[in-house]
Amino acid sequence: MRKIVLTTIGTRGDLHPFIAIALALKARGFHPVMAVGQDHLAECRAAGLDAEPVLPAFDEIRQRMGLNEAEAVRQIMDDQREMLDQVLLPSLASSTRALSDVAEGACAIVASIFALAAPIVCEKADIPLISIVLQPMAMLSAIDPPKTPDFWMMKQPPVGRIGRLWNRSVYATMRQVVDVLYRREVNRVRVASGVKPQRARRLLEPQSQALLALGTYSEQLGALPADAPAKTRIVGFPLFDGNALPGEGLDPELEAFLAVGAPPVVFTLGTFAVHGAGSFYDEAAEVVRRLGCRAVMLTGRPTDSRGDAQIHWCPYARHSVLFPQAAAIVHHGGVGTTGQAMRAGKPQLVVPHMGDQFDHGNRIARRGLGFAIGGNRFTADRATPLLERLMRDERFAARARTVAASIAAETGAEAAATAIAEALRAHDSLHVASRDAVEPIAILPYPRIEPLAAAAS
Repeated sequence: MRKIVLTTIGTRGDLHPFIAIALALKARGFHPVMAVGQDHLAECRAAGLDAEPVLPAFDEIRQRMGLNEAEAVRQIMDDQREMLDQVLLPSLASSTRALSDVAEGACAIVASIFALAAPIVCEKADIPLISIVLQPMAMLSAIDPPKTPDFWMMKQPPVGRIGRLWNRSVYATMRQVVDVLYRREVNRVRVASGVKPQRARRLLEPQSQALLALGTYSEQLGALPADAPAKTRIVGFPLFDGNALPGEGLDPELEAFLAVGAPPVVFTLGTFAVHGAGSFYDEAAEVVRRLGCRAVMLTGRPTDSRGDAQIHWCPYARHSVLFPQAAAIVHHGGVGTTGQAMRAGKPQLVVPHMGDQFDHGNRIARRGLGFAIGGNRFTADRATPLLERLMRDERFAARARTVAASIAAETGAEAAATAIAEALRAHDSLHVASRDAVEPIAILPYPRIEPLAAAAS
């Protein structure tokens, strides 16, 4: 079995696509090894995968920041540079050393574009890099640019020729800023690892050295733009929804709640933003009371029922089982949750808190699947009429069902594994052909008669 390393950083929404791809690669005869943070080791191993730590636990990060959990989450959500300054770069040297050890004997590394150690290790070990792009905005397309507060200056679709030139100039400026801010620190690690220094302009993008770049989301969320790199393809959502037995359902109390009334609205902030939820769940409860509907609140921590038969409170529930039973889904816009909501075929109210979540909310609204309202603007007064319209206007539900039918035909994990296997076969064939072309062919003399005769006798 050929060893292949998969490495990512982030929340469970960042982890689950990699677990799904690793399991698909394992089914194809590879030996996948997950190189992840301390927080994700147990889940990877419970899925039947080998896993090694290459990144610190979030608790260690927030202690270094001198903040409690809620403060650290809020600080990272409020300022996107904090992700680089406090999470990615401080551990780059140690994660590069750890990933180098894990990658010993591997045929390739499959890496999130935010796993900054991966390109360094691949260059050092001379093994192929496969880049994974989890969200459409990371393609940095001038034709289909991100729509987030950080990219407020971008010209949005439809983008004409002048708009494309403008967007490219914005990207060029941003890349120059990234290079000025981070080149020295990244190159310090590169040189210590035995590879040449280089510019850091494309630090958070698919690397030019990558054998292949895979967009692991549905074309229903973001089609492959015409200006994407030639080695890029979109494979669909690689869905993994926790380590559960086939057919395993939900918590019995939640099952009982779902069985006795109308489909509820599900409210969730995922596994990261939930720790900086602020007044989100209080406002959500008021929305439910005003609409007279039922709701399930996924709060990320043990929560009592608060004596309200209209609302069921619980820490977490498997999205693939709960979402199809919902009337609508109110969520933060993380790519994993967005994919599950699209797959369930339900209208969505996206409440983004950071980064790509704003872009996903915009894409959901553009496709007629729901609305988006920023996390700092989420109040009962603003959210109630939006959710009421989502639940009463059948056009949202019809559009959501159409998109879900398309997504149901996708095989994200299997398509990704197939693309990776094919790319590695082509790389191996090219490598062998190149080696044979430069190595001299040995010309052997005709065998002597005497030894042959002796052997025959």
